[in-house]
Amino acid sequence: MEITDLQLLFKKYKESSLFHRYITNEKITHLLSKLETYAKVKIVGKSVLENDIYTIKIGTGSKRILMWSQMHGNESTTTKAIFDFLNVCISNNSITNDILDNCTLCIIPILNPDGAEAYTRVNANDVDLNRDAQQRTQPESDILRKVFNEFKPHFCHNLHGQRTIFSAGNTNKSATVSFLAPAQDEACTVTPTRKIAMEIIAEMNSFLQKIIPEQVGVYDDAFNINCVGDTFQSENIPTILFEAGHFHKDYARDKTRELIFISYITSLLYIANTDVDGSNYGAYFDIPENKKLFFDVIIRNARLDESDRETIDLAFQFEERLQDDRIIFVPILKNIEILSNNFAHKEIDAKGAVVSSIDNKMLEVGYENVFVKLNNEKIALFSK
Repeated sequence: MEITDLQLLFKKYKESSLFHRYITNEKITHLLSKLETYAKVKIVGKSVLENDIYTIKIGTGSKRILMWSQMHGNESTTTKAIFDFLNVCISNNSITNDILDNCTLCIIPILNPDGAEAYTRVNANDVDLNRDAQQRTQPESDILRKVFNEFKPHFCHNLHGQRTIFSAGNTNKSATVSFLAPAQDEACTVTPTRKIAMEIIAEMNSFLQKIIPEQVGVYDDAFNINCVGDTFQSENIPTILFEAGHFHKDYARDKTRELIFISYITSLLYIANTDVDGSNYGAYFDIPENKKLFFDVIIRNARLDESDRETIDLAFQFEERLQDDRIIFVPILKNIEILSNNFAHKEIDAKGAVVSSIDNKMLEVGYENVFVKLNNEKIALFSK
């Protein structure tokens, strides 16, 4: 299977009704109805605000894989890629037929529908579901655990999205896709279970490097038993954390969506056709660990006032906000200092000029606006 084959599959079967960052139950209901001819779609419970939580079960194979997305409501890229993948599954394609003949998939497309609707990380009770694996204080946590217990998966795919701040190691390469084989004990022992997860991640990385060289990262594996991935791994179920990150100028996460789609197929096809025993886990350690080195915008060599003798750097991070059922990006000034060890997705060289607010006031940390003034000219920090 060539990488170009997967790219063509994505282009052909991309679900056009899902786009940008705001994905809710309302936007997937018609897709679930379409799937009912080919898969078992079931309401498995209700959220805090009584929104439905669904599972999609598809495939007839003996290897069981549990996948859940939007545990954090504002992390929707992996959900879009789920429906792209399912479109291939119901098209009688030989690649996905191979997966479905050997595997049975149980997919929760949106675990946190209240958070998805409000576009927040947490649920309606302000709880991070990924820190509720042990206490299970929330109905969504109970539902995931119930599905896990009943389905008895052999593998788990824990699907998330990450911020634009991450680099793939100490480099100026953005971590566009990241993974983790979570620890299952305080010592972060490389157990047989983790080796299996690592081997699958290494397989995905080998494909992704052909498209985004040096832009794949892994997370620190510090153990936290309250996290769902760590909990399931500690119960000896190989669990993989997927993180959809930032590709250059891709704030809608369309390119990343394609990369996650490719990761789904490569991981599932590998599981389908391989008796994964962890013996090929070593390449996992070739993937660099994520670092927080990126801002969205850095204006370099700037002065805040005409009297300043020295120049500094101005670092802006975008805050995602829900406005009229769409996500907008608001630049916020986070740092005013020399940032020689940091990078940005967009850099502007002020060349010693004064940078001010659009009403000619001196910039301060916390300033928020899409525009600044540079040489008395209005400059956009964010553009579509």
